[in-house]
Amino acid sequence: MEHYLDNAATTRVCDEAAEAAVRAMTVTYGNPSSTHASGRNARALLDSSRKRIASALGCGQSELVFTSCGTESDNWAVIAGTESMRRKGLHVISSEAEHDAVRKSLDELERRGFEITRLKPDPSGSVSIDSLRSALRPDTVLVSLMLVNNETGSVTDISAAARAIKDAGSSALLHTDAVQAFLKVPFRAASLGADLISISGHKIHAPKGIGALYIRKGLRLKPYIIGGGQEDGRRAGTEALPQIAAFAAACDAAAAQFEEYSQRMYGFRDEIIRSVSSSVPSVTINGGGAPHILNISLPGLKSEVLMNYLEAREIYVSKSSACKKGGRSHVLEAMGVDPRSIDGSIRIGLSRYTTGEDVTALCEGIREAWKSLAHS
Repeated sequence: MEHYLDNAATTRVCDEAAEAAVRAMTVTYGNPSSTHASGRNARALLDSSRKRIASALGCGQSELVFTSCGTESDNWAVIAGTESMRRKGLHVISSEAEHDAVRKSLDELERRGFEITRLKPDPSGSVSIDSLRSALRPDTVLVSLMLVNNETGSVTDISAAARAIKDAGSSALLHTDAVQAFLKVPFRAASLGADLISISGHKIHAPKGIGALYIRKGLRLKPYIIGGGQEDGRRAGTEALPQIAAFAAACDAAAAQFEEYSQRMYGFRDEIIRSVSSSVPSVTINGGGAPHILNISLPGLKSEVLMNYLEAREIYVSKSSACKKGGRSHVLEAMGVDPRSIDGSIRIGLSRYTTGEDVTALCEGIREAWKSLAHS
């Protein structure tokens, strides 16, 4: 029996989303830009889906632009957001613990002549607001900080970051990668204070290939893809209606039982910590805070060895971001985690489909792996 516990990498598509996608592909399959009845029906579905996703995010419909994924949303927000402010300065603030979609966008900005300040997370994995305040300068034009870290689940207070920027009298834009936060921890775009928010469908049981970028009303970014006039001229290309409809259905399902799902994941997270701590005395918990991501280290036991041991039992976890190939976790290194602990770290990702049997299998697998492999 499979025990899938890598939900920070991707999630199983829920029935509601799958059914919505199939219907959009086989019934409401017109082009939303066509003016005949089939196109109008597709447009109605597109508008309805946007309204429902915007409601889940807590923003206006006109503030939500569909993208292909969270990475595209991050690239667009960081690069176009910074370039839109070039006349006011060339300084950008981010952190050493960001997803590569942001990190590599920052590298590109450096090649274009911008100066990047990368804040170090504290030992909990969060970025302190005091460090942000200290880094702000008159020429700072963009701040990009992840809301929930994709490797540790650590939560950074984005609302406090927004207040700090405002209190400093800075005109800098604030972007947050909320891919791991959306419908996992409570927040509303309208009150968060960010100008730009990236989200993704496949982290909340929608298919891969669909994301969105919240762009605060009144803020205009240079289009990331040019061609047609779709998305109010902000992103050209025929809309991926099956994925968008599925994204909306997944949002509906997650929002309807948000508290129940959140409490269940918190409970499983705590259960794993208690069980593993009692059987592996040297285990360490790396960061944390969000209900669905748990990063633990078993010093003396290599991540790959543990993952292979668990996989033989059909238990699936990861050692860091699924987008990162090889090498130590830059997130754990930035947090100052001991190299031996980094080499023995695994990331456990929970979801609404996680069961007690999954958790029991994981805990038993880790306990047996420790007995069999740690001192061999």
